[in-house]
Amino acid sequence: MTTSARTVLFHELGGPDVLTVEEVELPDPGPGEVLVKVEALGLNRAEAMLRSGTYFYQPTLPGSRNGYEAAGEVAAVGAGVTAFAPGDPVLTAANFNLSSHGVYGDLVLLPETSLVPRPAGVDAVTAAAVWLTYSTAYGALVQRAGLAAGDRVLITGASSGVGTAAIQVARRAGAVPIAATRTEAKRRTLLDLGAERVIVTDREDMVKETRRLTDGRGADIVLDAIGGPVFRELGGAAAEDATMISYGWLSEQPIELPRNWPVTVHGYSNLAVTGTADGRRRAAHYIGSGLTDGTLRPVVGEVFEGLDRTRDAHRLMESNRHTGKIVVRV
Repeated sequence: MTTSARTVLFHELGGPDVLTVEEVELPDPGPGEVLVKVEALGLNRAEAMLRSGTYFYQPTLPGSRNGYEAAGEVAAVGAGVTAFAPGDPVLTAANFNLSSHGVYGDLVLLPETSLVPRPAGVDAVTAAAVWLTYSTAYGALVQRAGLAAGDRVLITGASSGVGTAAIQVARRAGAVPIAATRTEAKRRTLLDLGAERVIVTDREDMVKETRRLTDGRGADIVLDAIGGPVFRELGGAAAEDATMISYGWLSEQPIELPRNWPVTVHGYSNLAVTGTADGRRRAAHYIGSGLTDGTLRPVVGEVFEGLDRTRDAHRLMESNRHTGKIVVRV
């Protein structure tokens, strides 16, 4: 048997207008597969980059799917699936190819290994805003950089989903988050989220301000969403023996390495967390406990109603006017 699903596809590279909502036939779940009824989608910058052809891999056209992050409920399971049963609330683990398994739809078919349990008592909109942002911040800062109490952490792109999550992850560890954002309009929000200081890059020099705010020492950890030549410049904001992590490509230019050794540089991919069962288990426990004790508080910038608003959601994402996650309620 097959099931009809409303699915967002695109057949050519371009802006938000290339996204279309179409009927797609899904087969029953095969061995190791799970059919998920989607309740809400969390948007990520990678999805706009895939759509426009600037992601680190190209979409399979025509008929590419899109979307890493969804909250929903298990509708059916295939043979051999033991971790989930119909009715279980779940999140997608964002460890799959976007073109073939993208989750923009009201029903999606995924491998069992691409799902994690949804935190208890968390509504669909909030749940759609947690997994990728917090697992990235946790994996990059805690697992890769060894985040510890007292560390000064410079966070670029701080008003993004990962940026706002990183502020809270740093605070949870007793570290000192220094948030960098382009505009003054976002300063108050970032301070309210827990940033110790905010650098407004439209009018302040990020390197000089970081040095000033750390009494000349520099940041112990730099978490960078921008890349390009900015990453090299951020070396000037890093302390001796600092850890610098590049996880994003907001700049379309090649990432340039800093030359102010000694520093440790990591190119971070979240598959370091989501690619293994143990990594997914640890991240799920970290996120679940943070939501329970209130130290992790997802920031939802705006909620759009229905798959037909996906284009509008992408337009907002590309405008950079939001703070936190953009969610589409299905």
